Amino acid sequence: MSDVVAVTVDAFDHPLAEPFEISLGTQREASSVLVTVETEAGVTGHGEGSPLPPVTGETQAAAVETVRGVAGLIKGRDVADYRELVSDVRAAVPGAVSALFAVETAILDAYCREVDLPLSALFGGPPEPVTTDMTIPILTPERAAERATEAVSAGYDHLKIKTGSDVAEDAERVRAVARVAPDASLKVDANQGWTVKETGRFADQMAESGVSLELIEQPVPASDVAGLARVRERVGVPIAADEAVFSPADASRIVREGAADVINAKLGKSGPLAVADIAAIAEAADLELMVGCMLESAVGIHTSAHVVAGLGGFDYVDLDGNRLLAADVVEDGGPVHSIAGPGHGVTP
Repeated sequence: MSDVVAVTVDAFDHPLAEPFEISLGTQREASSVLVTVETEAGVTGHGEGSPLPPVTGETQAAAVETVRGVAGLIKGRDVADYRELVSDVRAAVPGAVSALFAVETAILDAYCREVDLPLSALFGGPPEPVTTDMTIPILTPERAAERATEAVSAGYDHLKIKTGSDVAEDAERVRAVARVAPDASLKVDANQGWTVKETGRFADQMAESGVSLELIEQPVPASDVAGLARVRERVGVPIAADEAVFSPADASRIVREGAADVINAKLGKSGPLAVADIAAIAEAADLELMVGCMLESAVGIHTSAHVVAGLGGFDYVDLDGNRLLAADVVEDGGPVHSIAGPGHGVTP
């Protein structure tokens, strides 16, 4: 193997096809950072992170400075020591999750490209196709129904509907989607926007309307793990922890406190290697496992898809971030991610 000779970072913005509103705000573009790691063998690995301040606590500018600050920890070291490299970088800047996702991915991608290995194989499996759901943002019921109809026509049979605003409006949006997509599997994501009581009221309205939900994702604030556990006791719909889980330690707390039925492991929160640990915790605790994403291009999305293919065992796949962009870095579309190597297979 060979040593890392250069680490670079660039900031870039992906315009979205349409504004994307969730309970935490509205995005019109995805602000990302692209990290490249070059080895003395002339191999280049690429990694992407998409900071979203209300979730990751980082701005794009801060993520860029984080990468520049840790470059010295990486240069001159053998890329084959990727676990130690990732550990050292994460110990130096804990909490800078978007920047760290980009750096970790670039290191792993460079290693895999040097040994001509698909990234999925690093996690135990071949790069098989991965099928994702499609997300419907916070919209009027009429527009949400239109977006759901478009998604179903494009081949999506799993839909995730953003909620977390006014309960009555959220319920009407979900009912509108259910009416036009009766055969689709539905889940909702409140992005921390409700209280325990509001979540219970929403679940009651769905039951009264005969709308079946696969899960309700992160209905209460991430810091309120006890509230998440109360929601789980109160409603008859499986509860998923998302923003409450950034690390394996967070996942262990969710298990100890009986706070969720499902853990959403996002590489954008935890990085590829830690997601493997979180997946193991979920499996050991007999919890279901979900993978999510930020508004990333194919660089980040295909990285997540490789981890899903390699690990297996994911019950829910929510990797549609690049499907919401006006244009991706590669030509890709539809509910199936066809991934390849070496590395994550995407060269922007």
